[in-house]
Amino acid sequence: MSADGIARRPVAPWPEGYGRILLEEIDSTNAEAARIADTLAGPTWILARRQTAAHGRRGRPWASPEGNFAATLVTRPEGGPDQAALRSFVAALALHEALAAAAGQAEPFRLKWPNDVLLNGGKVAGILLESAGAGRDVTRLAVGIGVNLAAAPAASEVEPGALRPVSLAGETGIAIAPETFLDLLAPAYARWEDQLAAFGFAPVRNAWLARAARLGETVTARTGTETVRGRFETLDDSGALVLQTPQGRRAIAAADVYF
Repeated sequence: MSADGIARRPVAPWPEGYGRILLEEIDSTNAEAARIADTLAGPTWILARRQTAAHGRRGRPWASPEGNFAATLVTRPEGGPDQAALRSFVAALALHEALAAAAGQAEPFRLKWPNDVLLNGGKVAGILLESAGAGRDVTRLAVGIGVNLAAAPAASEVEPGALRPVSLAGETGIAIAPETFLDLLAPAYARWEDQLAAFGFAPVRNAWLARAARLGETVTARTGTETVRGRFETLDDSGALVLQTPQGRRAIAAADVYF
């Protein structure tokens, strides 16, 4: 810990071929990714110290006070939407690795399907994928990541039934600057992206399941049309949540999961 109280962890070198843009303030890093994607020579991280119009899944507002982490990786992945969607698991594993490095321990962190990271059972980070394409191909993918490094929203600010928001500083007493956290996250993401490219989804899937929250326990999945309750059994080869229900085995491609 340095004299200013900010954790400064040893980091791996910045990944080759990845760009980095640091902004003081922006409406949303995902929105900025959409605006500048066509001008970028390769995959690029966009980090903002402040966001004024951040959002999460289904358009939900995402609080992003200064000191928290708000960044988007904009890429041009190969393949269609199903392949692009696997980057949610790549991002989750990279976040788990970066948070464990920042905290000096991995045990308190777990992954919640489809796109959250938990710390001591509360939500500390979220992932939002937004894509654009032509035909069956995805021509642009924005991997938006928000992490409550310094502060978390009040429980009254999240929807009923949602997990309590927590922050890294509040749960562990550890402070880390967003720029330093990006230096942990970017190399971790590049390594897991390389795993996906070289070996397919299987090793990513297995690593994600090893870090999964509530695996083997009963959870509730709410899609846009139904509520499904069952035992969280596994992920299938596409990343869908597999539940064992009284009516049989169900694979759910998209839903909000409640504990």
